[in-house]
Amino acid sequence: MSRPSETGDGDQTALTASQAIQRLEASVQRLEQSERLQRALFAIADMAASELDMQSLLQGLHGSIAQLMYAENFYIALYDPQRRTVRFIYFADLMDGQLYGPDEEFTAEQLCDTITLRLIHHGQAMRGTSDGVALSLGLDRGRAVGTPSVDFMGVPMRRDGQVFGVLVVQSYEEGKGYTQSDQNVLVFVAEHVLNAVERKLGQEALERRVAERTSELASANARLREQVREREQAAHLQATLYRIAALGQGRDSSEAFYRSIHEVISELLVAESFCIALLSDDGQWLDFPYYVDSSGAELVRRPLGRGMSEYAIRCARTVRLEAEEINALIAQGEVDATTYGNPAVSWLGAPLVGAQGAMGLVVVQSYRQDLHYTPQDADLLTFVSYQIANTLQRRQQDVALQALNAQLEQRVLVRTQELRTQIVVREQVQQQLRHQLMHDPLTELPNRLYLRDRLERALRTQQRHPEHRFALLYLDVDRFKLFNDGLGHLVGDAVLREVAARMADCVRAPDVVGRLSGDEFAILLENCPQPSSACQVAQRVLSRMAETARVGERTLHVSVSIGIAMSHPGYQTVDQVLHDADTALYRAKAAGRQRFILFDGKLHASAMNVLDLEQQMRAALETGQFMPYFQPIVRLPDAGIAGYETLIRWQHPERGLLGPGAFLPAAEETGLIEAIDWHLYRLACQAAQRFLGDQGVLNINISPRHFHSRNFPRRLLDMLAQTRIAAHQLCVEVTESTLLSNPDAAGKILDSLHEAGVRIALDDFGTGYSSLSHVHRFPLSTLKIDRAFIEPLGLGGQQRSSAIVSAVLSLARSLDLTVVAEGVETPTQRDALQAMGCAYAQGFLFGKPAPADHWPPTASLSG
Repeated sequence: MSRPSETGDGDQTALTASQAIQRLEASVQRLEQSERLQRALFAIADMAASELDMQSLLQGLHGSIAQLMYAENFYIALYDPQRRTVRFIYFADLMDGQLYGPDEEFTAEQLCDTITLRLIHHGQAMRGTSDGVALSLGLDRGRAVGTPSVDFMGVPMRRDGQVFGVLVVQSYEEGKGYTQSDQNVLVFVAEHVLNAVERKLGQEALERRVAERTSELASANARLREQVREREQAAHLQATLYRIAALGQGRDSSEAFYRSIHEVISELLVAESFCIALLSDDGQWLDFPYYVDSSGAELVRRPLGRGMSEYAIRCARTVRLEAEEINALIAQGEVDATTYGNPAVSWLGAPLVGAQGAMGLVVVQSYRQDLHYTPQDADLLTFVSYQIANTLQRRQQDVALQALNAQLEQRVLVRTQELRTQIVVREQVQQQLRHQLMHDPLTELPNRLYLRDRLERALRTQQRHPEHRFALLYLDVDRFKLFNDGLGHLVGDAVLREVAARMADCVRAPDVVGRLSGDEFAILLENCPQPSSACQVAQRVLSRMAETARVGERTLHVSVSIGIAMSHPGYQTVDQVLHDADTALYRAKAAGRQRFILFDGKLHASAMNVLDLEQQMRAALETGQFMPYFQPIVRLPDAGIAGYETLIRWQHPERGLLGPGAFLPAAEETGLIEAIDWHLYRLACQAAQRFLGDQGVLNINISPRHFHSRNFPRRLLDMLAQTRIAAHQLCVEVTESTLLSNPDAAGKILDSLHEAGVRIALDDFGTGYSSLSHVHRFPLSTLKIDRAFIEPLGLGGQQRSSAIVSAVLSLARSLDLTVVAEGVETPTQRDALQAMGCAYAQGFLFGKPAPADHWPPTASLSG
């Protein structure tokens, strides 16, 4: 009875063993698949880091994927999300061949009905027949591109959640398809393929940039070589002239002298046929003391006639002729063919001009068809001819001296006197050169080099004798740019000369007055034991400058600002003294000009404070502590808001809310103003979208530094486009001092903005020096009357302000300009402006500057 039971147990055991074998086989297959995948990933990483070109890399990627699954038909498509374009950088297909080129770029519109673009937008892996995938992606298969496949599998290539392309494999044969496992593998591989391709693309881009830079460097090297060649040629020419000059001082025979001249010229140009011709003393004969002719022709003394040499002497300039031109001269009768001799292919002659006129000429000519003289050769021969003429004159003078040997004693006395005169003149010239080296040619004052030398000596003296003290006064002419640009450089030079003369009147020897550069001067008081002495000199200079100056037909008022640095043991270099005096000068100008400031510890601390403030402002930019405030600009007739002016505030973490006066001067000084402005402009445009509406206008203030950037208009318009503010809704405000700083650059930038539709407002109108010229010169749309003219309205003695405001309004109406009155704080001022016909105003009466969320939304600006 036990036998059947044993049989059943055996079957069960066999079944269990079979299942175990199957599991082991499946596990082996998975391990093999994992090993293939690992090898493929290693291969992809190796290829990405290799020196393979792009196509070799892509072929290697194809081979690696083919080891993992059936991939006879395979392509890689890259997608550019910014440009919305697709490139099939690799395409291998048994049915469709090379359907797409690797360098072809397709727009999204061109591929709108393709599985590839739909798969990119779908962002998920797809598998199935191509018709089924197309149907799942919402495509009409009848309009599809390429041969339908039996099995299709595509996976997106992602990075940071965004699709940058797809990998696609497909099969046209039954039995060769893809499983979910293949899909998982391809999804896993896709990211590695994307990394490898992007790395190779980046490498190729870098190589292109390196190649371009190499080409640029090669071009620069070629230019440098050309410059070196030109300098070597110039040096060679200079050496040649020296050699010719030296020949005149020798005692060689005339034949040796002329032969040496020939050898020297042969180093500069081809002189196979060469001659020197000289006129006789009476000018009737032409002698040829030296000639070499490759054709064998002989040149003998002849009466002055109509030969080629005589033609060049008559022209009184260097003559370069070719055979055709020579024949034309013969036909015209300018040259006698019988006198001319053997015909030359190219002929070049330069007159030898002495103190009494032409004394002869030097000639080179060619009988060879491959040798023609160029204009550069003519310039060289002309230049050399001057030195030859000078040398010949010296030799002739030597001959004359030798001929007058009988009168040697008298001539020696005369010559001695001449030499003494020349020595005196030479000494005077040397003294003048030393003076020119150490003095300013315009004012005749000592220059920076001279002053630094004196300062250096004063420092050394103080180091040896600490009780000896000196002072340096650093001066700058106030508003000199206005004189120079507004009245012309001649007036500016006259002003500098007048300032120099007045300063010289204020000091005595051994004190030094010098001009450092431009409108900057300095006074060195070498014996100045007390600061009060330096202050007395500074006050004397200010008082002297207060007197009116007569320049041409103009009466000008010139003033200076002065910074004073007293010597002390801490000074080790001249630059330290100049720096402290310059710091004091800067403070004097900032304090209102026409004054002097003595450098002390407070100024040093102030300079350090500026450095601290600079660091705080940089941190404020990084952490967003600057914020825009807005003040309304209202229409006086209906009290409606027409727009807003943007004003900056700093939410300081320690000092609280700061107005612009607390930090903008330091921002201008340190150059941070541009970065702060751009930060403010963007914040203002973004915030203004809530309350500006379609008709409102946003005003922003422009720093003078922006007019040094030609890219400013393009950058501003790009920012408007990004923040969706129309160009006609932006008004840039500039001050008259800003326009004066660089009127040409400002005009170009404002013209560009005006052409784009941006409005231009002249701020603080009436406070500058040439307001009317600005209205005429620049493309203004708005004048903002300065608050100084608005404040007296409604008070006693307002007639003058009323007259000025009325005149501005009349001017604006005639020029079709908008006028905004600034600083309106009382109803009386508002009523007075409205009575005069002013349409717009701005001030505390209508609203103080406040953040964006304080102002009403868009609807309040309508109408």
